[in-house]
Amino acid sequence: MTTKRTLSIHQPEDILGYIPHLLGYWPEDSLVAITMQGKVLGATLRVDLPAGRSPGALACFADQIRSYLVADEDANGVVLAVYTDAGWTDGTVLPQTMPLIEALQQSLDPVDLSVRDAWLIGSEYWRSAFCTNESCCPDPGLPVARIKDSRLSAELVYMGSTVGPSPRSGPGASPLVRSGPLDPLVLEAESRYGERILGRWRSERCLESVLAVWQHFIVRVGHGSPLETGADAELLGFLRTTLKVPAWRDAVLVMAAAGIDSATSGAEAFGLFDHDDSGDDRLFDEAPPFAAGEHRVPAPGAQWPSAASGTGEPGDVFTYGDVLLGMQPDRPQWSTIDGLHRVLAGLCVEDETGEVAAAVFTLQGWISWCKGSGSIAHACLLAAEAARPGYRLAELLMEILGQGAVCAWARSSRSAWRGSREAHA
Repeated sequence: MTTKRTLSIHQPEDILGYIPHLLGYWPEDSLVAITMQGKVLGATLRVDLPAGRSPGALACFADQIRSYLVADEDANGVVLAVYTDAGWTDGTVLPQTMPLIEALQQSLDPVDLSVRDAWLIGSEYWRSAFCTNESCCPDPGLPVARIKDSRLSAELVYMGSTVGPSPRSGPGASPLVRSGPLDPLVLEAESRYGERILGRWRSERCLESVLAVWQHFIVRVGHGSPLETGADAELLGFLRTTLKVPAWRDAVLVMAAAGIDSATSGAEAFGLFDHDDSGDDRLFDEAPPFAAGEHRVPAPGAQWPSAASGTGEPGDVFTYGDVLLGMQPDRPQWSTIDGLHRVLAGLCVEDETGEVAAAVFTLQGWISWCKGSGSIAHACLLAAEAARPGYRLAELLMEILGQGAVCAWARSSRSAWRGSREAHA
């Protein structure tokens, strides 16, 4: 679920044209609910349409939607968009869909979230769920082109917004990765670093070095300097190597969301460190150098922010489990999480298999889930499963998604992802 954003809305086509830009793709077989605060758009939730259509199943589904939407405490209404291709050709789309909308009305009205309007959208036509006037809602409906060509949609395109392929297009459609083969220099560096550092995965000093490199390049990419396959071959090989160690992978995830102190203290709590760093004196010389004019890997003890700005008191640390489920910190460091997403995009290629690809797709899936994009998260996790069947973290996250869980950060307007402007805040 994403948080509020003020837009000038003049007609239904504007709202419906905004939704794909907000989600990043055109929904399929989906319910999109947007809370309203007066005339202002509030939080947006997208979920798959329910499989069961019995009255009991629809009531349970509607109550679950209500539990998500009430997190927007300032909301006093909601609009609904149902994306389905069923029933358009034989004219039954309305009777097929109205039981779902009525169940939502019955669940939302008692909590002061009255349904102000609802629309049905197919691949070729769309219509209001409540209008029966043939002059404005002809059978089977209005052309979808009116949504895609709406004034607001055109403005968003002009501002640089794009609508990508649906996650249902396949596992490779949504994760942000490169196409084409990996540079042999990257694979050579990965092999070389693997021989040097994989055996030291329980070294506290080694973890500090790994996190320092990740932190530096997350900031670098966040400032608009992308990784280059040729020039950054050593770096890419090093980062790919670190993803082969689950403890390091998890530490990078926690560091991005909650700070380096939580990453290191969590590793300590798990009993990761053997506290015997003898022989690691040359470790920092073995990490890849930064670009010309930049510093090498910081020495042990170098200070990084301990928690996301504005999330708590200095020095706050959180457990790995709380961060993984989006329960802590109160508000994550979204700019760092988004930077991590961008770094991950340069570490593997489409259709790659193996442990590195599984780790990349899994972390991208977790980030998408945290941002409230369940469909993209699901596609990423499917890609992780295809890259390495049985990859444990992907299986765990898939179980969480399968239960219909929405990340705690995405359920609150105070902590939810606010789009690209969040990354530059």
